Amino acid sequence: MRNLAVILLLTLAVAATAAPAKKKASPPAPAVVAPETLAHPMALFLSSLSQDGKRQVTYRASAFGTHFFLEEPSGVTVYRFKKGQYVREEFLKGAKLAAALKKYAKK
Repeated sequence: MRNLAVILLLTLAVAATAAPAKKKASPPAPAVVAPETLAHPMALFLSSLSQDGKRQVTYRASAFGTHFFLEEPSGVTVYRFKKGQYVREEFLKGAKLAAALKKYAKK
């Protein structure tokens, strides 16, 4: 019984002196995705999209071939590349980005 008590005390002493638990590391800072340069019309577009910072904007975008797709809560705007810029081709009301990409992949 005495040996059991000694072993228990030694175990508790070793556990108490063990290396302290590491603090949880803070999550890494998100990567910067903003481009180094931005064309003035794009800056104006982004500003108006967020209503000059009054609302937070979340959107998805993708490019496929000569088309650019911008998903918003109300649907997907499809642009086609023409004469060095993207021009609005159509608006797919209620569509999601995946559906729009699938539609244009068939064309």
